[in-house]
Amino acid sequence: MSSFENTLRRCLDACPKRAVDDSALQPAGIMVIVYPKDGELCLLLNKRSAHVERHKGEIAFPGGRMDPADRDLRDTALRETHEEMGIAPADITVLGELDDVATSTGFVISPYVGTIPYPYPWEPSEREVAAVLEIPLAALYDKRCRRDEVRLTGGRLVAWPGYAYGGEVIWGATAQVIHRLFEVIESGAAEMGLGR
Repeated sequence: MSSFENTLRRCLDACPKRAVDDSALQPAGIMVIVYPKDGELCLLLNKRSAHVERHKGEIAFPGGRMDPADRDLRDTALRETHEEMGIAPADITVLGELDDVATSTGFVISPYVGTIPYPYPWEPSEREVAAVLEIPLAALYDKRCRRDEVRLTGGRLVAWPGYAYGGEVIWGATAQVIHRLFEVIESGAAEMGLGR
């Protein structure tokens, strides 16, 4: 196991997942894939196509709602990553989990963090994925990429994280997951080549 994998696993282990237990929300699983490319760590995201049912054109992690055939949400995340990106579940090393995220669209998302060998021959779904985005983790970690917004939620102002990179804006649940990832890896950031 590489040093970034050891550091990432250690940071995830030190921050046990906080679950959202709400039977009114549909369970979903996503895969947060971090991997080395050209000497820096990258995050794998995709731009959703115009053909998907929800979140058309948004930047997202591979993932989706749980199917009855899935044993658990980890299975869901692995299956959906294969369907959307063409990454075989056996090629993903799962390193840990992040906190659940409840969405305004009625889902509770369980994020799993993993890595893959690189280079990898993506085979993105033409129906679901408009573009594959390989974003350097250090770029998003840089405060100059933050694009936080304030929304009125339940009668009060709430600050939401957001990120901008390469002409794209990452917001909503995806930005919340990235924000939590950065909180979790803060103690190992320097070891992973990240700096503010």
